[in-house]
Amino acid sequence: MIKIDLRSAAVRQFLRYLVVGVTNTLVTLIVIFVCKSLLGMNPWVSNACGYVAGLINSFILNKTWVFKSTRRDVAEAAKFAVGFLICYGIQLGVTWFLTTPMELGEIIWELGPVSFSGYSLATLVGMGVYTICNFVFNRLVTFK
Repeated sequence: MIKIDLRSAAVRQFLRYLVVGVTNTLVTLIVIFVCKSLLGMNPWVSNACGYVAGLINSFILNKTWVFKSTRRDVAEAAKFAVGFLICYGIQLGVTWFLTTPMELGEIIWELGPVSFSGYSLATLVGMGVYTICNFVFNRLVTFK
């Protein structure tokens, strides 16, 4: 049986990261929804706008609350940006693959008054992949 010590610094850090991840997910999804559905922007541009908003939120909360970094150097922000670009590229690839070659983007589910598209599902899967990759990068590279 695996026993997790909730008093462990690493476990507390990961739990804080998950809270930040939920916050980032909400910020990102809201911006994507507003850009795509309300403003009629291209889905890929909407996706990028959502991730930029999430990036800003993520850097601030991860730096100050999750990893508690007090450094004020440009290198830390640059590493964070590089990690974001790498993980965003992976997320975009997953979302594109699920939407285009797998033709998931053609599917629409009607759930009462709400429509849920294959693109939405692909975006959620991509966001999960992004979250895991980004935590690993930030823990091992940006804020080590």
